[in-house]
Parts: sequence; C-alpha cells; structure tokens
Amino acid sequence: MKTVSTNNAPAAIGPYAQGIIVNGFFFSSGQIPLTPQGDLVEGDIEVQTNQVFENIKAVLAEAGLTLNNVVKTTVFLSDMNDFAAMNEVYANHFGDHKPARSAVEVARLPKDVKVEIEVIAVVE
Repeated sequence: MKTVSTNNAPAAIGPYAQGIIVNGFFFSSGQIPLTPQGDLVEGDIEVQTNQVFENIKAVLAEAGLTLNNVVKTTVFLSDMNDFAAMNEVYANHFGDHKPARSAVEVARLPKDVKVEIEVIAVVE
C-alpha cells in the first residue's frame, strides 16, 4: 500500500490520506473546493466543482495518473438542484471518458461546501 500526498492539493483536514494506491487501484479521499493553501473557494456550484476537479487532478498526477484512469466517481451534493450545473462542469473535465458514477444529496458537507467528489482509478 502506498500513500499519495501532494502540496498541489489541499492537505487532509483530518486523519486520512489524500489518496492510497493498493492492488493496482488508486482511491482518493473526497475532495472539496479548497485551494492547495487550504482556503475555501466561495461561489456557485460551477466554481466549486472546478476547484474540486483541480484538486482531484493534482492528487492523481502525484500518483502518475490522469482523469482518464478514473473508473468510478462518487459525487456528494448539498443540494440536488445543483446537479445539472455540476454535471456540465463534470462532463467538461472528463470529456469523452465516462467513468461509472454515483451522485447523492447529503444533509451537510465539510465546511458547508456545495460539492465533494471522490474517485477510484486504475493504475496501469
């Protein structure tokens, strides 16, 4: 098992790793819209989702991976009414690559953000 950590994404704000590689798979912790310096990115769902993807891409890059390696995502939304706008940003980041996905509305997210996303990727 290998821990993945980068200064190009926000540090873990609890007792967990940004990512773990085990048995040919990369598992990310959920990423929220924080800058690498740990500042909360205010704004609408599009702005927050873009920051989440920048964080995901940074952690994947540290593992030698890209979004094209992602096989599964889980999207947590504080308001399912934001789904369509989040989905547009999501689609722009993934392009033609379409990993499996779950999307759920939750009662509350860390720091009261609008979106959190975690990914599972294959290490080739």
